[in-house]
Amino acid sequence: MHADKTALIEGELTDRVIGSFYAVYNELGHGFLESVYENALAIALRDVGLQVQTQACLTVQYRGHIVGDFKATFWSPKKSSLSSRPYRISCQPMRPNL
Repeated sequence: MHADKTALIEGELTDRVIGSFYAVYNELGHGFLESVYENALAIALRDVGLQVQTQACLTVQYRGHIVGDFKATFWSPKKSSLSSRPYRISCQPMRPNL
């Protein structure tokens, strides 16, 4: 048997994320600051059963070495493309890029 090449690997998850995005956009419209949409989308994602953390500080490792920090707008420890890689949540404050 051949798998349907048009099917998404995480089809249900993708549907919930995109549906949440459109729910926020359709209700709020345009013109707000990014932080308003971020907060609203976090609520919408939680409403559809996803566990998300906003503004998560992640330490990125490569071959066992820390190579930097990354601030993810949304982080889901159970359902994330990053969760299977060597990342860990960091409590270190982010340094500004100069």
